[in-house]
Amino acid sequence: MKLAPILLLLAASASALLSACAQLQTPSVPSLTQQDAPPSVIQPPKEPSAILKRAATPAQTTTTAAALTTRDLSEIAAAIADGTVTSEAMVQAYLDRIETLDRNGPTLRSVLSINPNALDDARAADAARRAGETLGPLHGVPLLLKDNIETLDPIATTAGALVLKDNFANRDAPLTAGLRAAGAIILGKTNLSQWANFRSNSSISGWSAMGGQVRNPHMLDRSPCGSSSGSGAAAAAALAAGTVGTETNGSVICPSTVNGIVGFKPTVGLVAQKGIVPISFTQDTAGPMTRSVRDAAMMLSAMATGDGATDFATKLSDTSLEGKRIGVLRFAIGTHPMVAARFEDALAVLRAQGATLVDITDLNLPDGYGPAETMVLEVEFKHTLNEYLADAAPAVTHRTLKDIIAFNTENAEIELALFDQSIMDASQARPDITDPAYLEARDRIVKASGPDGIDKFVTNNNVDVLVAPSFGPSWLIDGVYGDNTLGDAGAGYLAAIAGYPHLTVPMGTVRDLPIGLSFMGTAGDDANILSYGYDYEQASKHITAPKFYPNLDSVPAVARANRPYGS
Repeated sequence: MKLAPILLLLAASASALLSACAQLQTPSVPSLTQQDAPPSVIQPPKEPSAILKRAATPAQTTTTAAALTTRDLSEIAAAIADGTVTSEAMVQAYLDRIETLDRNGPTLRSVLSINPNALDDARAADAARRAGETLGPLHGVPLLLKDNIETLDPIATTAGALVLKDNFANRDAPLTAGLRAAGAIILGKTNLSQWANFRSNSSISGWSAMGGQVRNPHMLDRSPCGSSSGSGAAAAAALAAGTVGTETNGSVICPSTVNGIVGFKPTVGLVAQKGIVPISFTQDTAGPMTRSVRDAAMMLSAMATGDGATDFATKLSDTSLEGKRIGVLRFAIGTHPMVAARFEDALAVLRAQGATLVDITDLNLPDGYGPAETMVLEVEFKHTLNEYLADAAPAVTHRTLKDIIAFNTENAEIELALFDQSIMDASQARPDITDPAYLEARDRIVKASGPDGIDKFVTNNNVDVLVAPSFGPSWLIDGVYGDNTLGDAGAGYLAAIAGYPHLTVPMGTVRDLPIGLSFMGTAGDDANILSYGYDYEQASKHITAPKFYPNLDSVPAVARANRPYGS
């Protein structure tokens, strides 16, 4: 089934884990000039080190920290715990990478704002460690949050929108509080598709008025996918030990896939949604975006507060696939032959790990499934956004969706320069959440996706988990036609609408562009889904680092093919 943009969501509509040991390569890449960027009123700070005083650490510690930036979060946490490196040095090392790769060089524009308290928080974490106090498993580890998640730090929560530039919440969202309680350092906020890509049917994933256009570190003219585009690009480029994204329908999974990292969308409700600029109370959830499954499990353990919360990292096993039955969603392979080939390679790994594969070929969705989800999201967006704005920071002067639409119209030369606000207009015209048509549509699509979808696949085929390609390779950033998500691979919309867990793990590359393998299951099966993905990850070891190619022609194999014969 080919999904409309609103179902992907790119918030409405891979196989490239960064090596734990390898340094990211940063070849000479033409810098993306300010003229290349979409209009933006407030650009991210040019030099993080100009905002935060450089860490006063010995040269050897600084060198060690720089080398550790591209390692897995779990390794960084261990190095801080055993005194190999300080949290302060790690924060400074990531600030230096942000300056080198995000503000300059490839100019990814994935980091929207830096927390001015980050170095002080790191120094406090180091002092606590010296005093014999352990704050938690993430003690001193620097993380980035998507800029629709509130923190008590003096950085705004903008959702990428100029109208929220003064939204200094001065409070932690529950997930932020959980990460902080586990010892994490909030390094800053990532750029995103504005309003989590729920503004226009002709949007460009990764663009926001506050931050400009996020670039995919694997190929700079390719989309980072939405809406957690900055979180995906920043994690892939190792600008923090891990990042947090949010998803309504595809916005953790897609950017994780195309940026070549691990992304986990938990069961809706496992991670509290309070303190996050919303779209839908039926589908919204935050999730970790990292360079390994273990890292995602460690972050989720700190973020989770709902039913099923546990220490997910202790549940991982590299033999968890042995004896399991896996449902292969053949209808979700899509039409790209190279995606299909990588998927078959992944299935061979699953077999080698002792799993039995069961083909599932048919998907039967009710008529009007896509339009029904569109209605549900638009109704819930108006309701939840109005609730959020009513409780936003005092400096926020626009308190309803209607106000936001008017602001965008008044500031069209900035906000509407590249695409319209058709989804916002449609949402404003929707009825409230007591409307019978909305309630019927919501119940119908949730039932079709969950009880009559994923649950039936699992029960009728006696399988433990479902797998499919996560998505196709990334498409070109296009300011004329908007997102052009060619290909029809993936079935993550079922897990998104049902509110069920969904993990993507790097599966390989297509022309040096990452793609991922999806693991999906029933509600509350988060720990098992993570463990199955961990087993696959440990066996497949599809490891690559972004090479920051300017375009496809820069890939050596493609460049050779494009030379005239005999040259």
